[in-house]
Amino acid sequence: MAAMPRVFASQDLDRVTKATETDPWLTLDATLNHLLPESKTGPSAKDIRASLYLYNVVHEQPTEQDEIDFIYKGVGWLNDFSQSQLQRNFVALTTNEKEGLLKAISRSRAGENWLSNLISYIFEAMLAPPVYGGNPNGIGWQWLDHQAGFPLPGKGKRYYELPGQQSIAITNISSEATGVKGSRKS
Repeated sequence: MAAMPRVFASQDLDRVTKATETDPWLTLDATLNHLLPESKTGPSAKDIRASLYLYNVVHEQPTEQDEIDFIYKGVGWLNDFSQSQLQRNFVALTTNEKEGLLKAISRSRAGENWLSNLISYIFEAMLAPPVYGGNPNGIGWQWLDHQAGFPLPGKGKRYYELPGQQSIAITNISSEATGVKGSRKS
């Protein structure tokens, strides 16, 4: 553990802490913490710094604008639904009310996709090297009894900071050239 980088300093945590005091991050933080709550059997979203990881995805990593918009729109949908059903925003609800509301939105295609997306980010926060914002001191790796590969990247060496890295572009592949319809990431 001593060899693991400690890249997210207190100013990074302070920045995200301030962001989680207002929406949309207040609701995102509450949702992530509800999806992976405190437990005696493993780390919580708070323990793995899922909000800091997601904040890094949105503000630092080369993330498609559609992905970022979807994350933020989900907050709007969740709070609009919460207001219509319980006359309060999601963060003001009890644990049981939050659970009921998340189950209800999971029945819609958009709600299910949004929640699945957030759960994927929770997994990433638990399993990614700490330099990306989550998994402080390898807490997720410890819980899973996983030995991370070395060397771990440091700040300035993250995949999106390496020379020659460019935004992800989606291009259509001609069905005549490949014999298959579809698209690929290049």
